[in-house]
Amino acid sequence: MSEPSTLSRETSETGTGRRLQAVLLDMDGTLIESEHLWGEAEAELVAELGGVWTERDHEANVGNAAEPVGRYIVALTGADHLTPRQVADLLYAKFRTKLEGGAQLRPGAKELVDMLSLAGVPVVLVTSTERQLIQAAIGGIGIDSFDDSVAGDEVEANKPHPDPYLRAARRLGVDPERCVAFEDSVVGVASAADAGCVTVAVPNHVEIPPREGVVFRDSLVGVDLEWLESLVADR
Repeated sequence: MSEPSTLSRETSETGTGRRLQAVLLDMDGTLIESEHLWGEAEAELVAELGGVWTERDHEANVGNAAEPVGRYIVALTGADHLTPRQVADLLYAKFRTKLEGGAQLRPGAKELVDMLSLAGVPVVLVTSTERQLIQAAIGGIGIDSFDDSVAGDEVEANKPHPDPYLRAARRLGVDPERCVAFEDSVVGVASAADAGCVTVAVPNHVEIPPREGVVFRDSLVGVDLEWLESLVADR
């Protein structure tokens, strides 16, 4: 089934004088400081199920979609009376409560999105988080600041598979190889890089091993259009 394009190819092609066609941004840990909220929600739920959630468990699940985390929790706690989906729903309920105070933005996140919008560069949110939580989670920037968004429950295979990034590019009608993606996790970097995007890793809570073609930054602060253009200059 074909997907609607939210951007005309005329806007994104070389008629603009740019090789950069779009910027694709992960949410949790990249744009918002939410990984500690996920960790708290996970620890509380695991405790209720009779288990203990460690920092190592959290790190093993950073960037993963809800159901794989649910599956991990079932295996850890032996809560076989629950399905991974049921555990995921319980986890989401706890996380939603923690979002009521708002998620803190990562340094440079809003400035980056605003800069891209002002420059006319399409920007898409590509997250493993399911659609029901995105609006609340990204409130500090606003979902309307993005040209499009791809949620974790809208893809056939979530990160680390390339499907989320391929879908984002396909919906825009752009070439993934001329898109720059920002990620903070191992599974996210794998997803973006395997989709063919120029991938910028901004490690946050977990270490990301070096990978050919992946660029590393300490933060989003100072990212400008000239630098982004340079990343796709030879593609």
